[in-house]
Amino acid sequence: MRGRLDQDVDQLQVTGVDEIANAAGPPGARRAAITNAVRSPGARRAAITAVAVVALVLTAFLFYRWGSSGSPESSPQPAPSASSSAAPTTAQIYAAVAPSTVSIQATSPGSTTVDSGAGIIVNANGTIMTALHVVKGASDIRVRFADGTASAATVASADPATDIATLTPATLPSTVVPAVLGRSDRLAVGDSVIAIGDPLGLTRSATTGVVSGLNRQTTTNAGNSLTGLIQFDAAVNPGNSGGPLLDGKGQTVGIVVALANPTNADTFIGIGFAVPITAAVAGGGGGNRLPQQ
Repeated sequence: MRGRLDQDVDQLQVTGVDEIANAAGPPGARRAAITNAVRSPGARRAAITAVAVVALVLTAFLFYRWGSSGSPESSPQPAPSASSSAAPTTAQIYAAVAPSTVSIQATSPGSTTVDSGAGIIVNANGTIMTALHVVKGASDIRVRFADGTASAATVASADPATDIATLTPATLPSTVVPAVLGRSDRLAVGDSVIAIGDPLGLTRSATTGVVSGLNRQTTTNAGNSLTGLIQFDAAVNPGNSGGPLLDGKGQTVGIVVALANPTNADTFIGIGFAVPITAAVAGGGGGNRLPQQ
């Protein structure tokens, strides 16, 4: 850079002197003119100004060419814009869906044993969808809504092939909040899921996990074979049956019906099953239409 700048300055000075040297007159006069021109304050100022202009032009050119750090790769790049459509958090999903969940207690005839489970409100009429084995054969069914309202309920429909039932409560809370049904046919292995239910009597508990498999098959304690199930690893235990399985948007994509354990224990070891909401609606009813998109 320095060599080129000095060359330009020398050329500028030589050009100025040559113009004076070529002026008319005897050699002695030309030499005197040259000496006066070089010694003249005006000439010196003109030369200095010219050198400064050349330096500024070269500096601007090099800055534009290479950037402030001297490397062509250091040119500033536009920063990626942040997404404005972030997925809801688990806490946000729970807050939105909890008002649609229901705790269920079912008592068999002549028994004091109470089976517990969960359910989800699926329409504005307050219809509750749950697992059939939670309420099958019960002589007394009690449901408790998120606001604390309790009511007796009766079985409105039952489908052993999917282990899905719907309940009709005798009374409803002042505000009924139906769940939003999603598209279980669009689930993929690895998708995030949330299960809400009453494991071991711990009402409205939320657990998280992922879809572990699709189109699974299992056999219930009653000997019924269930097919086309969603396998997931969100922790579920007795009391979760009938509760919703939610996708990452908070939409209900399944109804929890079973867990797998190679022993005789009914505790969770990492594998749970849910009936896809498409099959649950088709078999158990509920008067709710699935979304079309």
